[in-house]
Amino acid sequence: MENLAQSISVVMPAYNASGLLPRVLAPLMEMLARGEVSEVIVVDDQSPDTTAEVAQSLGARVLTTPKNGGPGAARNLAAEHAIGDILWFVDSDVIAWPDGAEKVRAAMSEEGVAAVFGSYDSTPAGTQWFSRYKNLMHRFYHQNAVREAATFWAGCGAVRADIFRKIGGFDIETYRVPSIEDIELGYRIRSAGGRIIVDPTLLGKHLKVWSPKNAIFTDIFRRALPWSRLMISREGVADDLNTSRAERVKAGVAGLFLLSVLALPFYPAVWPVTAGLAILAVLANLRLAKFFYANGGLLFAAGSLLYHQLYYVYSAAAFSWCLFEYHILGVKDRLHVP
Repeated sequence: MENLAQSISVVMPAYNASGLLPRVLAPLMEMLARGEVSEVIVVDDQSPDTTAEVAQSLGARVLTTPKNGGPGAARNLAAEHAIGDILWFVDSDVIAWPDGAEKVRAAMSEEGVAAVFGSYDSTPAGTQWFSRYKNLMHRFYHQNAVREAATFWAGCGAVRADIFRKIGGFDIETYRVPSIEDIELGYRIRSAGGRIIVDPTLLGKHLKVWSPKNAIFTDIFRRALPWSRLMISREGVADDLNTSRAERVKAGVAGLFLLSVLALPFYPAVWPVTAGLAILAVLANLRLAKFFYANGGLLFAAGSLLYHQLYYVYSAAAFSWCLFEYHILGVKDRLHVP
């Protein structure tokens, strides 16, 4: 049975999720039946489908937002009503592994820990190479992150309820659409003196299927730009996850490689430089290349590593633009994400 000193409220924001709920709620409801969590709250964010009805029929406690406000607003609403000492956030497209509550409670038992987050598992639902690349890339960074994190991830992460309420929850005024509201929350948790740790064994299966179009839009406009503006204006660049010093060097190599490729049609003699930079990019990302190979074979690894160079370039370009915007144009307060 659940240790009442570490009681857990599972919080799941949901929008048009009726088709996913039977799969994502199943392990959580089993945890509830075993007494490992106190409640499972599904917050229906004004879905036009039957999300609320399906969640209720599966045994979850259902709340409904007064208006559609995104996952941050839904999580904040749940925090107002939750009975648990710990708020465990699980996205409506993530199937938590059966030992999730045990992992959360163990992490929260450490001295000074205010939050913990995990990662996706190695078998995402999307089988197309690009979708697998996106989900596995996310897993790679979280699996290889330093244990003492500087940010937070709400896809499968938990926060002490009292600290969450004390610092005001997610900032839903600055981040009015799903963006980096969890990263920004992590900064405030750290500023309040709380530790955030990464537990690579706290796992969930991601059901989202990515396409290049929605991935590039999300990467640039919902991640790179707002995160860059936040770091430049407030926190500085964190040496962790995909903003570490090593990642910045790899982005530089990717940029030079792309420039050399673009120069080839006009200056064929630069091909040795292009070849050298390609080798350097592989060596710089050797761990990632081996990871992709182990999870999809040679062709998958080659295609993923090649696209990853483009990811580096447009992410670095977004950061460079924000530096220009802040220091040259004098735009100091552009954190708002409409």
